Amino acid sequence: CATDHNSDNTTAMLREWLEAVGKDYHSVAWKVQEEPSSYPDELGPKHWSDKRYENLMRLKQEALTYAREQRADYVLFVDTDSILTNNQTLKFLMAQNKSVVAPMLDSQTFYSNFWCGITPQGYYRRTADYFPTKNRQQVGCFAVPMVYATFLIDLRKEETSRLAFYPPHPNYTWAFDDIIVFAYSCQAAGEGQGATGLGGWEVWGGRGTHLSHLAGVEVHVCNQQRFGYINVPVKAHQTLEDERANFVHLTLEAMVDGPPMQRSRHISLLPKPLTKMGFDEIFLINLVRRPGRRRRMLAALRELGIAPRGGGVPPLPCSTLNSSDIKVLGVDLLPGYYDPFSGRTLTKGEVGCFLSHYHVWKEIVSRGLERSVVFEDDVRFEAAFPARLQRLMEELEGAQRDWDLIYLGRKQVNAEDEVPVEGVRNLVVAGYSYWTLAYAISRRGAQKLLAAEPLSKMLPVDEFLPIMYDKHPNEDYKRHFAPRDLLVFSAHPLLVYPTHYAGDSNWLSDTETSTIWDDDAKKTDWAGSRKTLRDSRGGAGHLRSTARDEL
Repeated sequence: CATDHNSDNTTAMLREWLEAVGKDYHSVAWKVQEEPSSYPDELGPKHWSDKRYENLMRLKQEALTYAREQRADYVLFVDTDSILTNNQTLKFLMAQNKSVVAPMLDSQTFYSNFWCGITPQGYYRRTADYFPTKNRQQVGCFAVPMVYATFLIDLRKEETSRLAFYPPHPNYTWAFDDIIVFAYSCQAAGEGQGATGLGGWEVWGGRGTHLSHLAGVEVHVCNQQRFGYINVPVKAHQTLEDERANFVHLTLEAMVDGPPMQRSRHISLLPKPLTKMGFDEIFLINLVRRPGRRRRMLAALRELGIAPRGGGVPPLPCSTLNSSDIKVLGVDLLPGYYDPFSGRTLTKGEVGCFLSHYHVWKEIVSRGLERSVVFEDDVRFEAAFPARLQRLMEELEGAQRDWDLIYLGRKQVNAEDEVPVEGVRNLVVAGYSYWTLAYAISRRGAQKLLAAEPLSKMLPVDEFLPIMYDKHPNEDYKRHFAPRDLLVFSAHPLLVYPTHYAGDSNWLSDTETSTIWDDDAKKTDWAGSRKTLRDSRGGAGHLRSTARDEL
């Protein structure tokens, strides 16, 4: 266990962990170097200089040599940006009987811990096999030119005796990078064993190239199970804070897609300080019968350092509402309303959703809250969410623009470009939109929504909002509400997305799958409704806008 060049408390955390678990290992080699905390040729903490690469390669070579001297059968390399969640990973890899084999690791973007193709110059080659493998559309153990971050070497196999991390192979002329040096070593290990040299690199471009005929040690990646995660590396000019934000985002994605990451019980951490990001209150809307969603959202907010309203919004028992209860609450249907896609009328789930938001607006006004944020419980956060939202609000305040409501997540209905807000980056004037996933709202905005007296002429809340800022296309609906002067903007790009969409395996909607608002026997489903479908215009979904660059 080695650590060096740290500017944080890594050494203390490793010591604490080893004190708790060291006895479970046959032996532990502990190597620590506190000073210096940086490399002489580095431009910043995330810059991989030649000195840094050399140090890493020497450490890996030292570990490989030590394993051979101990006559170990295997050696498992795990970098610190790998998070294994499957406690059977090692047994699985051993059972594959491969010379070099890696578990495929998931990330919050297109990034993973393998390449499917490599050029004759040692650079990444995009192939048709990468995404089917990464997305598990094809499942198995596949021969690839490179794996990294986490992989197992079978030291019992004679061919692996020639593998090395340092020094690079005598014929090596490619980039001075540990993962490329090792990939070259795997291929070069066939020299002297009937191999014809390294020309095989030229044809490594996908499954159709039959990698099994190439000289050297075969390298495999396996994706049959969910093994864990890998953090997307930041660029050389970025900071440790950028890397922290990336890791928080990965943690949040794991909460949604599973399996979630669990911190070691052997590491003591101080609770994160929680803030309201400069707002007066943070509201979370959740149904009584969905406690799992509430737990996930509260955990996500803690990871982000966000403090929600104590106790949350009192949840409404919408699953037990019947038609009589709804009438007692003063709810009546907007004359002539029908779902624009399915033709059905209002559902009880939509009534419950509207009432939850309505109660939030009432509390905002009664408490005199000038600025608040409202979250529903099916939110997937974009990376660095708090910092991006705070920057947006600071720029909006600096531009001295009035506002009533700002969508943080939504579905833009019309394809037309929306007008940017002058003086504020990443903010547009909102057009007709669906969804109330997350939004910022002012006290004046809440007053305007309440003054419209919407309970007596109810339609879904995400149809009501566009009426109030006069962007709804149905003129018959709009004539029931005046004035329609809500000042509404939207973050662009969006800061949150839904956790799932209609048709996804884990998708669930309490608004679409319900019963008709005034008929307890008439059930509905999402068939025919397009509101909860993924944006058909080919948006990036919940993947970050920079994800395409991260291959």
